[in-house]
Amino acid sequence: MAATSLASRLFSLLLTFIVLGALFVETNAKADANLVRLLGGQAVNLWRLEAAREAKQATTLEFGRPQDISQAPLSHEHEETAAGEELRRIRGHWFRQPLDHFSNSSRTFRQRYWVNTRHYRPNTSAPVIVLDGGETSGEDRLPFLDTGIVEILAKATGGVGVVLEHRYYGRSIPVSNLSTDSLRFLNNDQSAADSANFMRNVKFPGIEEDLTAPNTPWIYYGGSYAGARAAHMKVLYPDIVYGAIASSGVTHATLENWEYMDIIRRAADPKCSTHLEKSIRTIDTLLAIPRVGRRLKALFGLANLQHDEDFVSLIESPLGAWQAKNWDPEVGSTEFDKFCEALDEPLRGHEADGLTYDEDAQLVSLPNGLSIDLSVFNYAKYIKENVVSQCPEEFGVEDCFGTFDDAKFQETDLSNTWRLWVFQVCTEWGYFSTAPPLDQPRIVSKLLTVEYESMICRQAFPPGEHFTVPAMPNVTAVNVLGDFGITADRLAIIDGEDPARLTASTLRKEKIPFYDHSS
Repeated sequence: MAATSLASRLFSLLLTFIVLGALFVETNAKADANLVRLLGGQAVNLWRLEAAREAKQATTLEFGRPQDISQAPLSHEHEETAAGEELRRIRGHWFRQPLDHFSNSSRTFRQRYWVNTRHYRPNTSAPVIVLDGGETSGEDRLPFLDTGIVEILAKATGGVGVVLEHRYYGRSIPVSNLSTDSLRFLNNDQSAADSANFMRNVKFPGIEEDLTAPNTPWIYYGGSYAGARAAHMKVLYPDIVYGAIASSGVTHATLENWEYMDIIRRAADPKCSTHLEKSIRTIDTLLAIPRVGRRLKALFGLANLQHDEDFVSLIESPLGAWQAKNWDPEVGSTEFDKFCEALDEPLRGHEADGLTYDEDAQLVSLPNGLSIDLSVFNYAKYIKENVVSQCPEEFGVEDCFGTFDDAKFQETDLSNTWRLWVFQVCTEWGYFSTAPPLDQPRIVSKLLTVEYESMICRQAFPPGEHFTVPAMPNVTAVNVLGDFGITADRLAIIDGEDPARLTASTLRKEKIPFYDHSS
């Protein structure tokens, strides 16, 4: 009775925090997964350029193959976090997991976790609050354990806070490479079984009391993909998950996710959206005229980028900064706002560049005979200065930003961490960010089709000896657990205006069932 009462108080307390704005928000702009959701193969190009840039000062690189960013081997017994000096006192621990929970195989791996016991009150039936690490290193989640929502809830209840790293991510690596066969155990069922096994059997260092489930109430917490996992854990393992909090949980998987960009179009500053819509209409029109299309790409610094699909995918990249916006300037990003400001800049000093400008029509005439909207001219300038400039001088833009060369996506060593979420996308989750239907307004090109966006699945994951990636993701594996109508006792579905998922307000507007079981 005491355990039930205390856990119920936790849910009431959480809802109070929601009202106050203490929501779980994913603000890690460097997470590979967010970029991959938007840009597919183009995201891998940008990932490599960023990795090369960061590693350049420390090691000599062969372009596209960072030599010193792989996860440390599992033999490392003593952990240091990458979350800053103030978090180094939080040591990582290991829990032994079966590689395959659904066979008689004896193969195991070590799953990493961190625990906060500073507020623990023994023998009070206080809960364990576990935050699912999701599709990134668990180290990225340590602020939530030290000063964030897990710390807040543990302090309020006298409970224990835990961050559990997802299999294959961070240092919870069960394999020696990231080939198709090696990745076959990276799926929803296996990762859910990891969490259940952990909850049933973990023995926390320094705690004598048995805090395993179901004897102790466990509250499962996650956001975005990990939010869906939180909801799924409550559905799959109701006997051991007392309650679950799914923040912006993506419980509906889909092949095409054109709504992502449409939410940005509708929610951004109207002037910015207007500039983007006008620019994309012009760009799509000009690309359809071969000679003119090449002149257009030259304006962006991309004349030698062979495929128009790669061009429109690359110029989509600034839109990815939208999800990094946050009310807290300490963790938020202003990059999207800077992009919008750049689109609205007046034309200055154009006479020296041989340009003519019709101010009334806001039309720029270039020396090569091309006339374009000012917003397109500004768009091109932004892409050239902020994106194309990342390509090293010794490489051409096709080397940096082309995606049609299969060999670019077939490196399988452990440094290629982009392969993890891409594999999950290609096998079960989908979310290919495509253009909206032709009768809808749009801020991305109509050339962004599901065929183009899913091309990386065939390139990166050729059939293995033991596993073949399906022609299209098996999204039924996700949706069968509840989809939009997912419901369970003590499952709190909390959402924000975030384009990574369909929000609560959208669900209500579209009259789709929405559940918030918080007691």
